[in-house]
Amino acid sequence: MNERVIRIKAYKNYDRLDIFISLMAEITRSYAGRIIKAGNVKNLDSEKNLKPSSKVKAGEKFSITLPEINQDLQPEDIPIEIVYADEFLAVINKPAGLVVHPAAGNYEHTLLNGLIKIFPEIKNLSDKNRPGIVHRLDAGTSGLMIIAREQRACDELKIMFQAREVKKKYLALIHGCPKLREGILSGAIDHDPENYLKMALIEGGRPAMTGYKILWTRENLRGEKISLVQCDLFTGRTHQIRVHLAALGCPLVGDALYGAKDRENNLRVLLHSWKLEFAHPITKKLLTFRKFLPEDFLSYIRDKITKI
Repeated sequence: MNERVIRIKAYKNYDRLDIFISLMAEITRSYAGRIIKAGNVKNLDSEKNLKPSSKVKAGEKFSITLPEINQDLQPEDIPIEIVYADEFLAVINKPAGLVVHPAAGNYEHTLLNGLIKIFPEIKNLSDKNRPGIVHRLDAGTSGLMIIAREQRACDELKIMFQAREVKKKYLALIHGCPKLREGILSGAIDHDPENYLKMALIEGGRPAMTGYKILWTRENLRGEKISLVQCDLFTGRTHQIRVHLAALGCPLVGDALYGAKDRENNLRVLLHSWKLEFAHPITKKLLTFRKFLPEDFLSYIRDKITKI
């Protein structure tokens, strides 16, 4: 077993340490509680013993030791909507809350465990840790993903993503409304030096570019502006949409990691991959897929946002 140590900083107060760790590390609250009880979370500003119920003050820094376990992927019965499939690839609709592949804190019950149950042939692909995974969505993000089922298709799809030949469109709910209702956001992205789990605009980081268009702006039940925005990913950096919109002062609804101050408990980041367009890696036929907003996203709009 190998271990990975990361450092994070609290940017606001939290009533409980396990909630703070689960939100920042995007792991379950129960797993966060277990690693706290095991002594794997240290307060770098204090030597006090930590409990899951410990309070967190803004500005405090913590180290988290996460075990990395290499294990054989096991098939699991996980409901996954197959939007399209042929012998070379599949397009699936990932539900929110499902981690794409095993990693620290999420060793089982991932999208990949479900995929190898449905498509057992992907275990024969060259990448034994993430077979068939040619791009990813954050755990809290829902929507369309492409899965490779055959090695040639897998290799070609990875090249296509690197060459930006796959068009990806997302829908998101954000706090506020940018002054310009349409535009292109750019800014190099890399790990936040004070919080490894968080990305930030960093000089010398990897170039990133996001197109956005505000579809509508309304008020929530507290009188705060909320906007529905469509985003076009011209690059594919980790947390790219979340970082760029937060830098505008418009963090995504539910995105505590990037400054959203939503009061609802267990609210996921309201981001959905709704459209994919690409040339089939083998047949070269143009493929277009759409998947409109899931019920949890729609129910938030119905229940928390006033009508025009």
